[in-house]
Amino acid sequence: MKTFPASQLIINEDGSVFHLHIRPEHLADKVILVGDQGRVDLVASFFDEGTIECNIQSREFHTITGKYKGKRISCISTGIGTDNIDIVMNEIDALANIDFQTRTEKLEKRSLEIVRIGTCGSMQEDIPLGAFLVSEKSIGFDGVLAFYEGRDDIADLGFEKALVEAIGYPKKAAVPYVVAADTELVERIASTDMHRGCTIASNGFYGPQGRVLRCDIAVKDINQRISAFRYEGQRITNYEMEGSAIAGLSLLMGHRAMTVCCVIAQRKAEAANTDYKPRIKQLVQTVLERI
Repeated sequence: MKTFPASQLIINEDGSVFHLHIRPEHLADKVILVGDQGRVDLVASFFDEGTIECNIQSREFHTITGKYKGKRISCISTGIGTDNIDIVMNEIDALANIDFQTRTEKLEKRSLEIVRIGTCGSMQEDIPLGAFLVSEKSIGFDGVLAFYEGRDDIADLGFEKALVEAIGYPKKAAVPYVVAADTELVERIASTDMHRGCTIASNGFYGPQGRVLRCDIAVKDINQRISAFRYEGQRITNYEMEGSAIAGLSLLMGHRAMTVCCVIAQRKAEAANTDYKPRIKQLVQTVLERI
């Protein structure tokens, strides 16, 4: 049985986990992750009246746990980027599967159901602004998963190799990893009315997603190559910034996870929609019904 010293698992004086500042009893088995702190309040606005158990803010991490039509759900904001996802995933797994009193791994494990609700940029002409897009596979440009044992065991190595060769991936960048979302969760959330595809989780918003402002990018036509790429009938449909670490770490930890995004930028058409909040509200309601 593993034990975890204070330097490995930092527990605050009130018994809460270091960054999130929530205690084990605050975490539901169903978890919605959002990037924007304000989106936690949006999700919680649909919770059943009088069911909110905790409302805790710590840095960019905002957590509200309550019930939606009797289903107990925790909504947690992560901020932007897979570095924050590394924090959130490890801390919610610790809350679920480590005894904070004895600092030992629990014998009976909890498997969390995790859905990220976010925004993204479409890379394909047939996926328009405002569409809801589920990531059946996530492609990590971030390198986070390489720090964990078992990375290759859960990854689609053939997809990775083909992608690197096809797009002229920068040689000094972290090798991309490709991991699948939970199949049952994808089917339940996507149902028959959402787009599906393979999503790049980028480690930046500008250069790493092929945007050019004052600094030129290393591979000038990388987005054209990404849009044209095919592997065993699969194509890359969109960019976002968190889904790969959620999918990868969930697989390593024994949780079930997926990402669904609202398209707010159409990279092919060079178009963007900044008035997307009504669509996000609709997406939140849909996820709450199906989670």
